[in-house]
Amino acid sequence: MAAVEVLYVQQGLGEAPEVAADTALSGSPAPASIEAGLHRTEAAQDLGLTAAEATARLQQDGRNELPQERQRSPFRIVLEAVREPMLQLLLGAGVLYLFVGDLAEALILLAFAVLNVVLVVVQESRTERALAALKDLTSPSAFVIRDGTRQRIPGGDVVDGDIVALVEGDRVPADARLLEVTNLDADESLLTGESVPVRKALGESDTGDARPGGDGSANVWSGSLIVRGTGLARVFATGARTEIGRIGKSLGAVESTATPLQIQTRKLVKIFAVIGIGSSVALALVYGLLHGEWVKGILAGITLAMATLPEEFPLVLTVFLVLGAWRMSQNKVLTRRSAAIEALGAVTVLCTDKTGTLTLNRMTVAALMSDGERWAVAPEIGSELPERFHSLVEYSILASRPDPFDPMERAFSDLGERFLKQTDHIHSDWTLAHGYPLQPPLLAMSQVWQAKNGAGFVVATKGAPESVADLCHLPAERIEAVRRDVATLAAQGLRVLAVAQAACATDTWPQTQHDFDFRFLGLVGLADPLRPEVPAAVEACTSGGIRVVMITGDHPATALAIARQAGIVGDEALTGTEMAGLDEAQFQARLAHTNVFARIMPEQKLRLVQAFATSGEVVAMTGDGVNDAPSLKAAHIGVAMGGRGTDVAREAASLVLLDDNFASLVTAVRLGRRIADNLRKAIGYILAVHVPIAGMSLLPVLFGWPMVLGPIHVVFLELVIDPVSSIVFEAEPEEEGIMARPPRKPDAPLFDTALMLHGLLQGAVVMVAALGIFQLGIGDAHGEEVARCMAFVTLVIGNLGLVLTNRSMKASAFRVLTRPNRALICVVITTIAALVLSVSVPWLRGLFGFASLGLPRLAEAAGAALVCIVVNDVIGIIWRHLAARRVAPQSVKPRGMPL
Repeated sequence: MAAVEVLYVQQGLGEAPEVAADTALSGSPAPASIEAGLHRTEAAQDLGLTAAEATARLQQDGRNELPQERQRSPFRIVLEAVREPMLQLLLGAGVLYLFVGDLAEALILLAFAVLNVVLVVVQESRTERALAALKDLTSPSAFVIRDGTRQRIPGGDVVDGDIVALVEGDRVPADARLLEVTNLDADESLLTGESVPVRKALGESDTGDARPGGDGSANVWSGSLIVRGTGLARVFATGARTEIGRIGKSLGAVESTATPLQIQTRKLVKIFAVIGIGSSVALALVYGLLHGEWVKGILAGITLAMATLPEEFPLVLTVFLVLGAWRMSQNKVLTRRSAAIEALGAVTVLCTDKTGTLTLNRMTVAALMSDGERWAVAPEIGSELPERFHSLVEYSILASRPDPFDPMERAFSDLGERFLKQTDHIHSDWTLAHGYPLQPPLLAMSQVWQAKNGAGFVVATKGAPESVADLCHLPAERIEAVRRDVATLAAQGLRVLAVAQAACATDTWPQTQHDFDFRFLGLVGLADPLRPEVPAAVEACTSGGIRVVMITGDHPATALAIARQAGIVGDEALTGTEMAGLDEAQFQARLAHTNVFARIMPEQKLRLVQAFATSGEVVAMTGDGVNDAPSLKAAHIGVAMGGRGTDVAREAASLVLLDDNFASLVTAVRLGRRIADNLRKAIGYILAVHVPIAGMSLLPVLFGWPMVLGPIHVVFLELVIDPVSSIVFEAEPEEEGIMARPPRKPDAPLFDTALMLHGLLQGAVVMVAALGIFQLGIGDAHGEEVARCMAFVTLVIGNLGLVLTNRSMKASAFRVLTRPNRALICVVITTIAALVLSVSVPWLRGLFGFASLGLPRLAEAAGAALVCIVVNDVIGIIWRHLAARRVAPQSVKPRGMPL
């Protein structure tokens, strides 16, 4: 008994003729059609492995699942996290505050250190979760033939050599080679990115060289979906040896790319940590040696360390990224790697998949063509189908299964539901009498129908245009006209099928479809339609200086057509085959000006992303399939689709678009640029505000003056700095024209020399004013205590003035006063209230070492701070003017795009 007969006998369906009843859903109900559509090899006659053989192979090869890497212990992960300079600085600052007795500040910083460790642990476990997610794409169970019987077993128990039964709607459990096939189509989009199912056929191809994609393959691949037909296949690869397993291996080997923000912040923290700690130790030693007062020297050193150590850097970074992730979630963008938020603002290349990302991953009929006349299917409700195309739509439905599963056949059914529902061209009461399945070399299928209470039969066929034209026996000139029509539709990126009709007077069916007298009705162009929001999103990216690149497994003509619709610049597509034949120099040359890549395999996607990154670009990659996972992880920012995307893509990505809306990515880029701008403002402010604090801690000691600031004063100022530099600047609205400027150059530091010099200069102005006020106050009758109080008032108000001068990179401090920022209002009110209390409440004055100030002295201190604001605002105007002259006007045209 043949294996296919065993398959159905074990299900209690009877002998082979009963198979016809099961496959009636495929439109091939009669036994003759089953035999016509069934292709088998001699190997299909065996009865599969024995139970003993299967057990031995399972022990030898392991389960049919991807191996998990041995997980690191929590202790090891924590140990690696402690090596991070930012975490070391947080811990060091927390210990320092404990040393000076400020328990509250110490606990806050140590809490942020713990949060940092938690984030590292979560991030390091993503790779294991991504690999585990690959298992979900394999069938949870599989039908195999062992010992001549059909058995349902867990997918993980499938072994090399098993014969598996494939039916419509199932996922293939392992890589296998077909032994028998009945009208079998498979959706391999998870592996190749192709939106259209591929036809399977028997063949002698070497399984070692065969790859997913393309019609006529004799192989089926683990994780792919059977959308039509049935078949039997012998497994030749399981687990990590499958095609999907190879993707899993490459995913495990890919290292996530550190973002520019991470690299630059680490460098900046190291520099300031070395300077701060080194100068504080040197000050304590010098003071002790020169004056012999070691306790006072150590106190001066601690004060200087507190004044210079920029513990706000990691604090600001944490707050910005946490709040940035929250803001993005409000715009349907889930953040998985918070460090990628800022990197969005520097993206120069956006590599996007086509299927399911730019398109809807849903086949629709886009155009109809008959006798050279074309009709585009309008998306608007209310349009009417011209009468001359009614038969074309009617017979495309009749040539399909009554309850279609195939996406193309569903598209025909949807078209008929829309335009023919109220006409006599819908035949729900007709009976399917016979069928001729699609099979090589005739790539066409026919359905024979009988009308209710009607005489005779109607035959409908659809398939490849050349095959249907052959069935219709068209003359040469008519065939040439059909070819021209096909070329016209194909140039628009459409998949083209032809439709024909015939009549049959009796139920004596001919042996082949060629014996019917077919009449050619026309062509149907199907498309995976572009998402309606994509063109505007691509235009926004392009205007923002971001080069948009399409990477797809689809046909070059289709890819170019979709690229034109989306607004992606490109007159040619580089295919995967062409790419494989290029040496590195040639590849880099093509990479510089090519924006459409077609017929690309998964490892080639990874090569493209890595090549862009190597050439100095900041790369974002969008995708939703398993084939996208390695490139999503390798990119600086991987962006997965949340609705249609696979678990693997989501786990490997940095961001997830929850609504699958490509336009949401533009919002994410806008937010990323805003965060980068505000982060620069915060860093500039931190640098500026530390100058007067450090100067007031160091210079009086060196010149033998009374100490101006002690640890308690620095702690008060730090309590102002932390919320201002984090919450206030994070809440700043975006700058005008933020998406009309080019992205920051990939090699340009986020915290550049100009930013640092400007911050230091602003801080120097406040320091000079505070020291001047201090010297003015020394002449007072109360001397040191009055001077210290006046200098402190100048420092605090000058500190708030630095907030105003750093709120905008384009406008003056007084102009941005009209820009709303509730966080700033709260901080200003709280700071002024605390300052008033510290200079007016007697016991607080004693704690701070202040004397009571009269109104004239208070006015002098406040006036000096106001002068600082005006001077720094003027400096900012001059600085921006000089910067504008230094930088030549730039076009926002992304690199790789023609002028």
